[in-house]
Amino acid sequence: MRIPCPICGPRDSREFTYRGAALDRPAPDAGADAWEDYVHLRDNPAGPTLDLWYHHAGCASWLKVSRNTVTHEITGAVLAGAEDKA
Repeated sequence: MRIPCPICGPRDSREFTYRGAALDRPAPDAGADAWEDYVHLRDNPAGPTLDLWYHHAGCASWLKVSRNTVTHEITGAVLAGAEDKA
């Protein structure tokens, strides 16, 4: 599996560490239920997902990777936080 790092270009997935689903963090004042869901509950979808990956053997960037859990096809990657600054 190859991951398209926005900085280094397409790289083998062994250069990265998978860190889980890319979740939207609740607001600091969101309440206990929202924070409990964020910390403890995870979906296990069959199909498209958005995951966090760390490029440990390359540029040391955090990426949000679009991936299909059924086919293992990677459809894109952006620097984590980049979409928040646009």
